[in-house]
Amino acid sequence: MTKWQFPNCLGAIDGGHMRVQAFPNSGSAFYNYKQFFSMILLAICDAAYKFTWVDIGQYGSISDGGVWINTDLAHDLTAGNVPLPDPTPLPGTNIPFPFFFIGNEAFPLTSYMLRPYPRKELTDDMRIFNYRLSRARCTIENAFGILTARWRILQKPLCMSTTNCEYVFRALVCLHNFIMIGEEHKTINNRRYCTSDLIDTEENDGSIREGYWRQHFYPQFAEVRRMGANRAGSIPKDMRNYLKEYFVSPTGENQVPWQYEYAFRGATITHPPQ
Repeated sequence: MTKWQFPNCLGAIDGGHMRVQAFPNSGSAFYNYKQFFSMILLAICDAAYKFTWVDIGQYGSISDGGVWINTDLAHDLTAGNVPLPDPTPLPGTNIPFPFFFIGNEAFPLTSYMLRPYPRKELTDDMRIFNYRLSRARCTIENAFGILTARWRILQKPLCMSTTNCEYVFRALVCLHNFIMIGEEHKTINNRRYCTSDLIDTEENDGSIREGYWRQHFYPQFAEVRRMGANRAGSIPKDMRNYLKEYFVSPTGENQVPWQYEYAFRGATITHPPQ
């Protein structure tokens, strides 16, 4: 996520409910909190909106801790079986820092997963951290937005067996990545799949021009709620605090010079001491 000035981040994770018609003899297993039938697509993407990992097929009714912790990746990361890159110093520092993924408040805070600080009693530097994380995490929101906007089959409930639904979702993820890779050499204005008006665009002053997928296709997409236990040990808290301090250091501030303006949106702020 160096492109989004969130160093040592391996990708952003999120999950969504993909609409399906009720399967025979499935009861309420696929009926979600938004009151429609769905399969869950959990995914990680890189800074260029390409999916790097997906989990497809969990019941839409699963909630509160079941979705993420049911995945093989969560089990392997917790057990230390995933060969993550060796810790590397953040730009402008000399202390090795671990690599990690980022998610929203739905995900647990762990040594391999960072999420925002709770919204209650935020300090100024916590707000900056949350802004920087949210800015980087928009990549996965836009990846889902591109997927749902470009493939019309996702704009209505799938009417087929559970196995075929999974095949369709897997095929669409592969096709999405195939096209995204094929267009990487083109300028944004010459792309036909991931066009400049489709995705969120950050202007030079840090302002965001929202992509049209948010207006036209976001209502069809429901995010998955809380995905894991929220009890965090000291190591992930220390990691998050270290990044928090880094983002308000001179090096971190220079990466995103407008961060105070957009993190506070007119609120009274206190800049860190120089």
